Amino acid sequence: MTTNRIADPALLRRTTELALDFLESLDERPVRATATRDDLLATLGGPLPRAGEPATDVIEHLARAADPGLIAIPGPRYFGFVIGGSLPAALAADWLTSTWDQNAGIFACGPAASVAEEVAGEWLVDLLGLPAGTSVGFTTGCQMAHFACLGAARHSVLERAGWDVETDGLTGAPAVTVIVGSETHATIPTALQFLGLGRERAIRVDSDEQGRMRLEALEAALAEVDGPLIVCLQAGNVNSGAFDPIEPAIEAIRARHPQAWIHIDGAFGLWAAADPSRRHLLAGHEGADSWATDGHKWLNLPYDSGFAFVRDPAAHSAAMSPPSAAYIEYGKAERDEFRWVPEYSRRARGFAAWAALRSLGQDGVASLIARCCDHATRMAGALRAAGDGIQILNDVVLDQVLVRFPAGDGADAAATDERTRRVIAAVQEDGTCWLGGTVWHGMAAMRISIVNWSTSTEDIDRSAAAIIAAARRTP
Repeated sequence: MTTNRIADPALLRRTTELALDFLESLDERPVRATATRDDLLATLGGPLPRAGEPATDVIEHLARAADPGLIAIPGPRYFGFVIGGSLPAALAADWLTSTWDQNAGIFACGPAASVAEEVAGEWLVDLLGLPAGTSVGFTTGCQMAHFACLGAARHSVLERAGWDVETDGLTGAPAVTVIVGSETHATIPTALQFLGLGRERAIRVDSDEQGRMRLEALEAALAEVDGPLIVCLQAGNVNSGAFDPIEPAIEAIRARHPQAWIHIDGAFGLWAAADPSRRHLLAGHEGADSWATDGHKWLNLPYDSGFAFVRDPAAHSAAMSPPSAAYIEYGKAERDEFRWVPEYSRRARGFAAWAALRSLGQDGVASLIARCCDHATRMAGALRAAGDGIQILNDVVLDQVLVRFPAGDGADAAATDERTRRVIAAVQEDGTCWLGGTVWHGMAAMRISIVNWSTSTEDIDRSAAAIIAAARRTP
């Protein structure tokens, strides 16, 4: 059933009610999903009806059928995968973004979308302590931010070697060496794969017990390299939250290879630059050439949102800009967004970022970062104080807590691995909070990531109690 009206007010009002019902349930609903795949197929599947259905009926059905399969990711006790919620202003702006339906590819398709990105990008560069004039691309997430940044890196180091990679490709090009830490996040080798640089060709240098790149190992690797070079450093290990020694690493790279490109993976750790009490963790980061981070992590923007920052806008644009097309109405002084990301047609992500930053201000972002880090410290302290042999495996310097549950005196590592996994499953089944597992230096561990704006000390205490209770009832 269709309508000849552009808007259906009754439909949108009912949709708002359903959305509010979900948001208002977040504090008490189980954080985990309560339906299986088969359950969801039974309610969402079946053959496509021959005749259409009224839009309100469709939305009612969707909300009812999907609800058991929804995870309370926006809620205050979701601690899995370093995923934030959505700030109220960002969520509201994202609703408007869908309504406005602007194609944020070129200025001509959405002037407001372009300018919102331009302004929000300048705010982000300032907030994160990056060099003035740094270009910004609004991507789907950190994966594509790495793609954009390392695409700019590939362009730059090969251009210096006399090769135009965008025109001539990689066949016959000078070899590009890439150096990464042994605990680099999977999105870095994936970006290298996409860019034709090879995910297994990168030189991996040793990391220490917290996952930080060892400076002496980096220096040894640098001494063996000749020709175009890209080095990837890490701000925030995905398990421990630890930071590579950024400032001395950059100094070592510049001393040995002044034309190397230095990229920083700051998927969540780059946000430490906004918190005066933790900015020291990133000391020297402004000396890099590119930086990547997520907006749907610590800025708490709706999915999807990432940011690619490049010191050299010309290299950034050269790597991402497609060939000219006769029908495109290109901007002159205006910002055409497709010049900074690997997409032509895309969602106007800048509106939600603009709204989030405007609603928080510099002090609000700093407070959000500090609060989450304090929560991580509180969580680690509560688990450690419970006794029962609970182990905290990492130095809690940011938002990450790694936990292990020994199987008892004399138990071997394999038995402790199995008990740790059982405790994780028990916590997930309980539903008070949600967190995941990982393998840390060969050991099974519980991984707790705290980046949600709405998490309170009460949520931390409630979740810690649920974890301790799960551990005590799990042999």
